Amino acid sequence: MSTQKMNFMLVGVGGQGTLLASDILADLGVRLGFDAKKAEIHGMAQRGGSVTSFVRWDRQVFSPIIPRGEVDILVAFEKLEALRYLEHLKPGGMLLVNAQVIEPITVKAGDAKYPPAAEMQAAFERAASRVCWVDGLLLAEQAGEARTANVVILGALSALLDTPAESWLDAVQAHVPARAVEVNRKAFMLGRENILVEA
Repeated sequence: MSTQKMNFMLVGVGGQGTLLASDILADLGVRLGFDAKKAEIHGMAQRGGSVTSFVRWDRQVFSPIIPRGEVDILVAFEKLEALRYLEHLKPGGMLLVNAQVIEPITVKAGDAKYPPAAEMQAAFERAASRVCWVDGLLLAEQAGEARTANVVILGALSALLDTPAESWLDAVQAHVPARAVEVNRKAFMLGRENILVEA
C-alpha cells in the first residue's frame, strides 16, 4: 500500500501498550512529512479494559476523530477487540490482527462465551479486503521481552505500508527507554518479517 492520507484505528486491552503504539504511529506520520493527530477514545487505565485510539495522517488534519466506516487499517491487539470494531473499517479497508486471546471479565466469570475462531474469521473476511495476522506475544518472547508485543505489531503494520523501516525504528527509539531500544528493534523486525497476509 502506498503511503498517502491514512486513517488508523488501534484497539486492544489495557496493559497491551496500545496507546504507546499510537504515540509511535503518530510520531512516524510527522517524520514522514504528514500532519498527524491522534485521539484516545475509550481509555481504561486498568488491565483488562478496552482501549481504543485513532491516528490520522494527512496534509492537514482538522480532527483526530475518524468517522465510522472511514478507517483504512484497523489494528487489533486482541481478536475480540477486532470483532467489536469491524464496523469502523471502510469498504476495502485492511485488518491487522494480533493472534493473542485475552478473555474479558464476563467470559472469565462464565457470563459470556468467547466467540469461536471460525466465526470470527468469517466476520473478518466479510468486513476487510485483506486480513493480516501476527503472533505478537510469541514474537515478542523470541525478541526477549513479552512487553514488546506492541512493537511487534507495529513491525507487522510497517510491512503493509510503503515506508522505510528506519523511519519506524527512529520513532520507536524516541518513545522507549534507552535500555529497551535494542529489544524493541528486534521485536519490530520480527513483526515486519513474520506477518501472515491472507489473500
